[in-house]
Amino acid sequence: MSVSLAFHILFAVAGMAMPVLMLIAEIAHLRRGDPLDRALSDRWAKGTAILFGVGAVSGTVLSFELGLLWPGFMAKAGPLVGLPFSLEGYAFFLEAIFLGLYLYGRDRISPALHLFSAFMVALSGLASGVFVMAVNAWMHTPTGFAIDASGALQVLDPWAAFRASSFPTQAAHMALAAYASVSGLALGIHARGALTSAFHRRGAQIALGMFVIAVPLQIFSGDRSAKHIAEHQPAKLAAAEGLFVTQTRAPIAIGGWPNLERRELDYAIHVPLLLSVLATGDPEGEVIGLDRVPRDEWPNVAIAHTAFQIMVGAGSAMLGLAAWGALVLLGVLRFGRAFSLACTLGAPLGLIALEAGWVVTEVGRQPWIIRGVLRTADAVTPVQGLALPFTAFTLLYVVLGLVVISMLRAHVFRASVEERS
Repeated sequence: MSVSLAFHILFAVAGMAMPVLMLIAEIAHLRRGDPLDRALSDRWAKGTAILFGVGAVSGTVLSFELGLLWPGFMAKAGPLVGLPFSLEGYAFFLEAIFLGLYLYGRDRISPALHLFSAFMVALSGLASGVFVMAVNAWMHTPTGFAIDASGALQVLDPWAAFRASSFPTQAAHMALAAYASVSGLALGIHARGALTSAFHRRGAQIALGMFVIAVPLQIFSGDRSAKHIAEHQPAKLAAAEGLFVTQTRAPIAIGGWPNLERRELDYAIHVPLLLSVLATGDPEGEVIGLDRVPRDEWPNVAIAHTAFQIMVGAGSAMLGLAAWGALVLLGVLRFGRAFSLACTLGAPLGLIALEAGWVVTEVGRQPWIIRGVLRTADAVTPVQGLALPFTAFTLLYVVLGLVVISMLRAHVFRASVEERS
């Protein structure tokens, strides 16, 4: 299921963010009447449809896996996570309906209704991601139930997932991650041709505007999320930072490899006080280390720490690129070859950070699938012999991925050819 999630999340964030780019281009076309804006909105809509279709396939696989691979989880948590999952399905159907209206309604319905369709695609895509995040947030900070003598969950509140303490920070962080990563990818794609093509230049301009706004907000939401994790999930933060000993004035670690025998972080560069500031807002604040966590409740420190370093490194590079981009948008610097190359090379950074961040989120919660309530080992299916379906689904994802890349390349290339002709 980890492989399925890693594949599906790429299409999930595209379903959240691509419609926003499409909507911006549509609004610009209605305001200015520029045919480039119309061409962009149409191209981005068709690209969204390609990604949406593959996301629907991988999402269906995930829904089967949830029931087949996690019977213990569904038996205990099903009544509490069923509502947000149902709402996510409703948002998915709305997105499909309005995407169809947008794709086939051009010049067939009024401009106002066509614009409304674009808005609903963007809103439904965002809602779909937020509803899924409600489930994940509840798994990290469960609420809305009581546990009886047999260990069953009683007094169930179906709206509890939306009141999980981590829901606001996780939902905001995920939405901004989608907007930052997808706009960065779109920027990189269009930046390659922006110096010679008016179509790509306009596409890069719109994507850059979204990127410059989303990345700093994403960094800010990450800070809010870190403070919440420090308070409610200290084991996750300690594993991500490789912090084995509780301390005040805690430094933040750059790089390093966790040494579990000596309970130290080898080869790391330590920046004084910064972890205390990140976790508590106070340079003198205390940050809980793994010494306060029972050994059998430690996450995999090596995986969590490495993924966290990758996420922070990619995010920092994106912030630098966003600062450069802001100067370009303000006219202080020009959109030259150096910036075009930087955008192209930086295109995958958002997706790398996204994948690494999800590794931190999920590995950092271990050994719990519902933190403090149900261990992962007690929730997973006891069925053996899953190597064959795992291999088959992995091959399916590889084939789907290659098909998507081929279709999108042809889609972008055709746009360039049509503009030259």
